[in-house]
Amino acid sequence: MNFPSNLRYTKDHEWVLLEGTTAKIGITEFAQRELGDIVFVDIPTTGKSLAAEDVFGTVEAVKTVSDLFLPVAGTIGSVNEELEGSPELVNTDPYGDGWMVTITVNNPADVEGLLTADQYKALVGE
Repeated sequence: MNFPSNLRYTKDHEWVLLEGTTAKIGITEFAQRELGDIVFVDIPTTGKSLAAEDVFGTVEAVKTVSDLFLPVAGTIGSVNEELEGSPELVNTDPYGDGWMVTITVNNPADVEGLLTADQYKALVGE
């Protein structure tokens, strides 16, 4: 399983890539494997300011729907429009083309408080 070291992770299985004050967010390879085949991604929060751990959308797999939690406080800037027609990108490329949203982070230092790749790897038992 892949745990890119340039990302930060949450216990809820989201990943964060911080570039300045903008963060790209998606779900981890572990999460997409646990969910199974992703058939729909719903993110109705574009432009909204949310607190850390607020739900920013849902991901639907064949047998379940799971909430998506914002790792750090910020404003949802954009949603990956490719997921509308190709939600399976979350399964095939969770750290690349399967990203979900970008946000403007309220406090970039908050990202440093998230799990490192090694800490996340230990959390999921890999």
